[in-house]
Amino acid sequence: MTADRVSARTDPDPEAAREAVADGTAREAVVTVFGRCEVEYDGRASSYLGPGDRLVVLKPDGTLLVHTEEQRTPVNWQPPGSEHEATVEDDSLVVTGVRESPDERIVVRFADVHQVSTLAMADERDLELVGTEADLKQHLLDDPDRIEEGFRPLATERETPAGAVDIYGEDADGDPVVVELKRRRVGPDAVGQLDRYVTALDRDLHADATVRGILVAPSVTDRAAALLDEHGLSFVSVDPAADLDAPRAE
Repeated sequence: MTADRVSARTDPDPEAAREAVADGTAREAVVTVFGRCEVEYDGRASSYLGPGDRLVVLKPDGTLLVHTEEQRTPVNWQPPGSEHEATVEDDSLVVTGVRESPDERIVVRFADVHQVSTLAMADERDLELVGTEADLKQHLLDDPDRIEEGFRPLATERETPAGAVDIYGEDADGDPVVVELKRRRVGPDAVGQLDRYVTALDRDLHADATVRGILVAPSVTDRAAALLDEHGLSFVSVDPAADLDAPRAE
């Protein structure tokens, strides 16, 4: 990677840091900012993360990630499609990520900036995965009887107040069905997620028919199986990494 595609400023003052972030985002580069900061989020909920040393990553597609020294996932983030802005307020660098639908905002306020880097990356290759949830979803859409006989898919990623449903459809009797897909053995959390989707959709539809929920995964723990029964939810065993020809209903 040539020098003109990579730049880094160490211990910049707030204005120099702002210029580096603004220049990097304008050039559609990946921008990283490391320093001591606090993070505020307002949108579907509200949160505040007090001062600490963190790495903020801004990507050209609008993604904003706030990483701590632990865990592989960010402590807070904005998805692709967000707009980035860098300003100086009260002698501090402020990095903001905003998106309109849904209306939400992350504000990262740096007390100290230790380094700003811009990386003009080029990657034309797509990652090829086998046995992903996307593979599983496509198999089920191609042959919906794998979920249950007579199931008819109507939508994927249908939004509800509790989140996006993997597959939404109707059973043989015309009753609404929420299908949640997982590529690995799952526990109680997955059952709770499915139950929230079912409850949210049931409230949205205001239908006479009860919304059903089906969890599709290779297997579930004993506790998850008990919760499925407790909430009146169903389970279909399908392993996306193996032969998908023979799902087992339980």
